[in-house]
Amino acid sequence: MSASEAIELKLAALQPSRLELRDDSALHAGHEGAKGGGGHYSLTIVSPQFAGKNTLARHRLIYAALGSMMQQQIHALAIHAYAPDEAKDF
Repeated sequence: MSASEAIELKLAALQPSRLELRDDSALHAGHEGAKGGGGHYSLTIVSPQFAGKNTLARHRLIYAALGSMMQQQIHALAIHAYAPDEAKDF
């Protein structure tokens, strides 16, 4: 299983209605974090679990779902997290 597939599988716990994950690791080749094997990713996720939560709380939910991947396989994660009522323009 690839790191991207593992990320998507773990984020399924947030019951997303939309999840887009982009692996930007190739853009960071030679970067110190890339040398250690950690990937760079961009995430857009829409989940009802984000309703009524601020940005920090949403990011904490994502980090909790990803668990140890944030310490090993993921070096950088750009997050765009929305509640369903905020994602109508997507």
